[in-house]
Amino acid sequence: MVEDNEPTRMVRRPLDPAYPVREPEVKGPEPKGRSKVYGKPRKGTSPVRMFSGGNEPKAQEGPRKPRRIGRNIAIGVAVFLSLVLIGVTALFFSVQGKMNNVDAFTDYDGRPAETPGQDWLLVGSDSRAGLTAAERKKLRTGSAVGRRTDTMMLLHIPDGDGRPTLVSLPRDSYVPIPGNGNGKLNAAYAFGGPKLLTQTVEQVTGIRIDHYMEIGFGGFVGIVDAVGGVEICPKQAIKDPKAALNIKKGCQIMDGGTALGYVRTRKTGAIPDFDRTQRQREFFSAVVKKAASPGTLINPFTAVPLANSAAESVAVDPSTGPFNLLSLGLAMKNNPVTTAVPIGSLPTIDGQSVVKWDTTRANQLFEALEADKPVPKSAIEKG
Repeated sequence: MVEDNEPTRMVRRPLDPAYPVREPEVKGPEPKGRSKVYGKPRKGTSPVRMFSGGNEPKAQEGPRKPRRIGRNIAIGVAVFLSLVLIGVTALFFSVQGKMNNVDAFTDYDGRPAETPGQDWLLVGSDSRAGLTAAERKKLRTGSAVGRRTDTMMLLHIPDGDGRPTLVSLPRDSYVPIPGNGNGKLNAAYAFGGPKLLTQTVEQVTGIRIDHYMEIGFGGFVGIVDAVGGVEICPKQAIKDPKAALNIKKGCQIMDGGTALGYVRTRKTGAIPDFDRTQRQREFFSAVVKKAASPGTLINPFTAVPLANSAAESVAVDPSTGPFNLLSLGLAMKNNPVTTAVPIGSLPTIDGQSVVKWDTTRANQLFEALEADKPVPKSAIEKG
């Protein structure tokens, strides 16, 4: 029997020779100023802080506030740009679906080859489509049926960052019309519509047309009103009851109706049609520049009405879409060169007053555009 006060003896099992016991390693005293962190020597003499799992309060929170503000701004900008992108995409498909297409090109023997840059044929017709009887009366457009070309311009947009060139093609230009002999340029439209007009312009200029755009009276008024009017600076007061026009000299904002009268009137200039083509180029440049300005494009109250009005009022060839129209507008902001085909003489042929081109200077003009080079000053028609 073992006494209760006798200490318990531990029976030690014999050691297995296969598993020798390692003698404890004897180390010298720990160097002063050193301590162990997780079993390893720690450098430095600062006191060890307890592990806080990342929740230990920071001594200074101030410097992080600008970073947080910047992050919030970045998030806000990203959200805004996303909404803009969604809106632009939706507007693109909406405009694409509303655009009016017209067949304006045809393949024929001898058609000019493709040339550098983009070449547009811009046509303003006297179509009254879209105007009510009251609007036709107010704008003094008359009630003629059908449509005829009232304005024709050739726009060349060069590759790179060169200046575009906008050339008026007088509607009374005496030119060969395929299959119809010689006649006034606007007769080509009457004989064969956009296809024959485009072919006539290509053959007489030697330039292949890439895009075709046509707009009638009603569409012209709608687009000008959609951008909030356009500032024009007439050099003289003009009063023309036939065009419903009564304006003063000097800079002024013109609405759609006034603008239409301004480009149609024949009450100015020694040769009314030449003065008229100059006003047409002036107004086209002004309205396209304003339509493509940031103030118009990023403002939904102007961008959406403008896009819808343009889609419903403008007729383009099937290969021309909203982005092509936008590129046209942006190009026109680059201070375009504006001119007309150089005029040689104004004879009367078969009882009609016609315009004959100065062949030498006209060829200089068209050859420069065909080669995507600046038009020589000698080929620029003054006025």
